[in-house]
Amino acid sequence: MRFLVLGGTKFVGNAVAVEAVARGHEVTCAARGDSGSVPEGATLVRVDRDAPDGLAPLADTSFDAVVDMATISYPWVADALASLGAKAGHWTFVSTINVYTDHETVGLGPDSALLPPLQEGGQGDGPVDPERYGSIKVASEDAVREAVGDRAFVVRPGLITGPNDASDRFGYWPARFARGGRVLVPDADDQPIQHIDVRDLAAWIVTAAETGVTGAYDGIGPAAPLGEVLRGIAAAVGTDVELVPASAEALTAAEVGYWGGPKSLPLWLPPTHWGLSARDAGPSLSAGLRTRPLAETVTAALATERRLGLDRERKAGLSPADEAAVLATIDAR
Repeated sequence: MRFLVLGGTKFVGNAVAVEAVARGHEVTCAARGDSGSVPEGATLVRVDRDAPDGLAPLADTSFDAVVDMATISYPWVADALASLGAKAGHWTFVSTINVYTDHETVGLGPDSALLPPLQEGGQGDGPVDPERYGSIKVASEDAVREAVGDRAFVVRPGLITGPNDASDRFGYWPARFARGGRVLVPDADDQPIQHIDVRDLAAWIVTAAETGVTGAYDGIGPAAPLGEVLRGIAAAVGTDVELVPASAEALTAAEVGYWGGPKSLPLWLPPTHWGLSARDAGPSLSAGLRTRPLAETVTAALATERRLGLDRERKAGLSPADEAAVLATIDAR
């Protein structure tokens, strides 16, 4: 098959290109080429999706499958559809679970209510709140369905993990456990959490194109209790650690945030957001998604963490000094 990946130089797009090349497909990656290289065996076509006629280098080419990685730009999606939609076969759009209105209810599926669509704003417009991000993705999904109809495969990932993840939202934990010692964790053993290894997401996207899977699905693996997941990560890392649980009240008093950002504990969520980390993976598993053991994801994530530097300044998590200060406060009580 002739695959076009709109992106392909980093994380999810790169993983899709790697998977498609490995299966013997002819892969073209369309990107600026500034954020990384395409995998060996793929061809880079340089495009600038912010420029008028930015996709012109692809104008005379047709593809059996297109995978659009547009992160947060409705115009990018609309332009790609206008330029390539009529000449493409299967069309994958990578969306997000942020499209949903209900972030609290556990176990909802891909047919649950969506945010209102928003076509304005996006790439380069400054910080984006999750709801505006979700609404832009809803507008983009609508555009995809309108343009390519029953050729559309809309994937809504949640937390994406594994190799080359630089977000720190998962990698913080393998990196922290690798340092050993006393590790501050949220006292939220029963909180549900789910993720998908980027390699499993990529494999599913390529399989969907090969087999003609269409419709909208959540790109996420089954949920598990947070305590079980953290202990599984620690076991996979294999370093001696002591988990020190702290209540939500103690963490809040110490100004520790949840999920992401500076001075946070990644994977931790308040009950009002548990629905984002416990969606029903059943429809996706029935549609061909396969997920690997947690230990394989941890091993790959830790390799990435070591390559990036275990002691680097992080986008999410606690610095050693911040963690030590919070532990000292807890000990004093």
